[in-house]
Amino acid sequence: ASPLQQAAYGWGIGVGTQIADKVLAGQPVDAFLRFKFTLARWIALNNVRKMIGIHRSRFLVTGAAPISPELVKWYLALGVPMLEVWGMTESCGAATGVPATRIKPGSIGPAASYNEVKLDPQTGEILVRGGNVFMGYLNQPEKTAETIDAEGWLHTGDVGLVDGEGFFRITDRMKDIIITAGGKNITPSELENELKFSPYITDAVVIGDKRPYLTVIVMIDQENVEKYAQDNDVPFSNYASLTRAAEVQALIQGEIDRVNRKFARVEQIKKFFLLDTQLSAEDEELTPTMKLKRKLVQTKYAPQIEAMY
Repeated sequence: ASPLQQAAYGWGIGVGTQIADKVLAGQPVDAFLRFKFTLARWIALNNVRKMIGIHRSRFLVTGAAPISPELVKWYLALGVPMLEVWGMTESCGAATGVPATRIKPGSIGPAASYNEVKLDPQTGEILVRGGNVFMGYLNQPEKTAETIDAEGWLHTGDVGLVDGEGFFRITDRMKDIIITAGGKNITPSELENELKFSPYITDAVVIGDKRPYLTVIVMIDQENVEKYAQDNDVPFSNYASLTRAAEVQALIQGEIDRVNRKFARVEQIKKFFLLDTQLSAEDEELTPTMKLKRKLVQTKYAPQIEAMY
């Protein structure tokens, strides 16, 4: 983009961000700011929307994985609300959803009108009940009984929180909760998701169950880390040497330090290990969507994990 185009975008997205801040805070938008936003859309933002294929969209819906609050705010600054929904196959679609009139980044919204949603008071597991909940697994009565209790509540396996407005937030999967040696319950996905917001980290697996502190196995983003190495004259000959470079280790440590500042001391990551093998979808450590398999990674890299303790 030319300097003029960059300046136009910078001004336009700045105006849009002012609007987004007010909308997210539940504050009214004055007429002059609305006029500036109309001008910003005409000068720059409509072109951005067209480039990414959302110029006709009134709103966007996202689900299946967390989305960065900053990204939700950016889309809102473009004039397109990004609404998070949550559900599963067993609930036959979305069970909660963020309304366009009350956007809360990081939230999956209140219960949909056609079902009930609550938290299990003992475990914090999210439960769903309604006509949309499936009848059960075909010819698997034992598994069905484990999933739907006697009162008709679907046990989703997701752990969450709910605020005073009835908006739910996912914190982790029941099976992935870490209980440290000190008895502290840790939701690893919160740490992992924060790490994955880094451009240098593709995926991460936090370790710490029955251990004195947390560690993490990190899969770097090869393209971005290689560019960083080239821009900073870091010598490397292959993927393994790239992960072992002191400058790359320091780069990832900086990203971990950034994430640690957002969490309590007991939830902070003390040590890390970079996978030094370039993985693809064919490798057993990865799912078809290129996510690390937690249990398999913990087993395969047990010696490296033990070395961190």
